[in-house]
Amino acid sequence: MVVTAGEPAGIGPELCLSLADTPLFDRILVVADPQTLRERARLIKSRVRIREYAGNCDARAGELLVISQQLPEPAICGTPHIANAAGLLEGLKRAVAGCLSGEFAALVTAPLQKSAINDAGIAFSGHTEYLAELTNTTTPVMLLVANDMRVALASTHLPLRAVADYLTKERLQRVLDVLLKDLIEVFGIAKPSVIVCGLNPHAGEGGHLGSEDAAVIAPVVAAFRERGFDLRGPIPADTAFTPAAGPRDAVVAMYHDQGLPVLKFAGFGTAVNVTLGLPIIRTSVDHGTALDIAGRGIADTGSMIASVDLALRLSRR
Repeated sequence: MVVTAGEPAGIGPELCLSLADTPLFDRILVVADPQTLRERARLIKSRVRIREYAGNCDARAGELLVISQQLPEPAICGTPHIANAAGLLEGLKRAVAGCLSGEFAALVTAPLQKSAINDAGIAFSGHTEYLAELTNTTTPVMLLVANDMRVALASTHLPLRAVADYLTKERLQRVLDVLLKDLIEVFGIAKPSVIVCGLNPHAGEGGHLGSEDAAVIAPVVAAFRERGFDLRGPIPADTAFTPAAGPRDAVVAMYHDQGLPVLKFAGFGTAVNVTLGLPIIRTSVDHGTALDIAGRGIADTGSMIASVDLALRLSRR
């Protein structure tokens, strides 16, 4: 599988270096600037050896195989350089192309600094949307996984005031179609049970706290139930994650900060971001670039290792 090292001024390089000291070392290629990795290894006193990929995966313990994506500016911990933005996206394109061609079994991404890429004049709202563009995917779905908890998002990186207008019946239907298909085909859950959150407090309180729950969400859920799927909703978000809501294989949150705080509270440091709907397997860490601790050797590697492990398991299916 292939791992992109993310923002070189953040903790991505050291997360990648940590993989060489796990039993997964001989299954991983990293797309990165080799000099950045060597310099980061020196900073954090890592003995990992960096070797450039030459077409065969023959890494030895303590060694990291690297697909070279040289960057124009050296990485300075904590300070992203906009001159590196285009090169980072080229590295991501290389990784995706390898997955599409069958060269790699799956893609794992370390976090990018969205602001630095946008400051370079490149429109970039996140990996999810960018990977959808590269693979001609019309409806990518962000799914966060922490142990047996799965939370899918009906909308992703949108300002809160835009969410209600964005959530049409058609969009919600497409998200649920993708989620159910991948729960069955990728995760191997034969008959998935899904809870769908309401948008408004108390799922609209019978229309007194907003009309979207009754007008948009309820009819879509009803239509899926008529097709034989086990969907429940709209259920108020403040109870959707509790045992009182009943068993579920996934919860669908209507917006980013409705579902992710619960999941990250339950599994921060080991949670994994999975992009559903793509023609490739893609997982990612559940955190950002952590510019403030880059180069100090204290980054928690749990989510990166969990992301690689889940990508391997999903790709085997």
